[in-house]
Amino acid sequence: MSPSVIEIHDVSKRFVIRKEKSLKERLVNFGRSNLHKEDFWALRNVDATIESGSTVGLIGANGSGKSTLLKMIGGILQPTSGSVQLRGRLAALLELGAGFHPDLTGRENVYLNASILGLTRRQTDKYFDAIVDFSGIEQFIDTQVKFYSSGMYVRLAFAVAVHVDPDILLVDEVLAVGDEPFQRKCMDRIRGFQQEGRTIVLVTHSLDQVADLCDRAIVLEHGRVLADDVPRDALRVLRADFETTRQKEVEQATDPSGTDRPKRPNVSIAGVRVIADDDPAEQPTIAPTDSLTIEVVVDAGERLEDWILGIGIDNPLGVVVYGTNTRLLGTPLPPLDGSIRYAFRLPAIHLGEGEYTIHASVATGSGQEVARLPIGGRFMIRADGRSQGYLFVPAEFRGEVDS
Repeated sequence: MSPSVIEIHDVSKRFVIRKEKSLKERLVNFGRSNLHKEDFWALRNVDATIESGSTVGLIGANGSGKSTLLKMIGGILQPTSGSVQLRGRLAALLELGAGFHPDLTGRENVYLNASILGLTRRQTDKYFDAIVDFSGIEQFIDTQVKFYSSGMYVRLAFAVAVHVDPDILLVDEVLAVGDEPFQRKCMDRIRGFQQEGRTIVLVTHSLDQVADLCDRAIVLEHGRVLADDVPRDALRVLRADFETTRQKEVEQATDPSGTDRPKRPNVSIAGVRVIADDDPAEQPTIAPTDSLTIEVVVDAGERLEDWILGIGIDNPLGVVVYGTNTRLLGTPLPPLDGSIRYAFRLPAIHLGEGEYTIHASVATGSGQEVARLPIGGRFMIRADGRSQGYLFVPAEFRGEVDS
């Protein structure tokens, strides 16, 4: 087992939110300030240990505490209670332009930022040309950084961070600012760090990036750890949480208590059943070229004239790999009243090996979703082991061919 380089013990962080909007209000309310402020706990009792050489993603909804926790690890914020311990040299990209002085040139900021990260001037001289070359902004290196675009800021900051020979690299969403070629260059450098056995902690809203890069993901919700697992399982928890939140928002948006809001149809999806030709199990295992039948039971407490029924297949990370509905299939449905069972037949689905889930939804004729079952059924694809990914293609290799 690799030694731990980051140890987070029972960390909580409290911020005080003051309701006074001006200095005058603060003076008037002086002595009664407790009545005009409230505590906000960004983190509550967080425990985590990160081993050397691992890549960990911190994920969650906006306001869940991801960036606060990353700043705790970076030493920018101090916990209200608990402790954070580090081992090794740390480089951090926590926010745009952090460590840069707007009135200094790019060249001067390279030396300033490198010194903050622990490099001597001689060491910075050694890496300077490589830093500028990686950033791709040599033409503007002697221009004051206050005239830089956000992308140029990120290019230079990331170039410095990855050249200071860090043991631990912290990255907080800033790479989303760069253009696509630079993002690819950054991803290549991060993968190089992984191969060298360095530790990376990444905050991002790109869940595909977490699945691709990370070997572990920590899901935060309202400052607490909701899940800490391999990316596949952690992302499943996060997507289920997103789906629950989304369903609540749909219900609130169609709440009939508001006089100016449309009444939401009383419709629900009672169940989804996955049926395989050769496997009668509730969660069948099939080959990539086998067929599936997906049965959906819809309950309506009132008559719905114009409606659409849809189904979709999600991979283990919650990404939709296939979806269709009755409108796309050119199949108008009769008015919905009571409980009705429908079936979709999927011949030769050609999916790669792995576990998949089925979701189903009902929408009105205008496209407004009124009912959804996020995980209605499961099935497993068992392939021949000669390929990877979510698409099954019976590839052939011809060997050397004449030009």
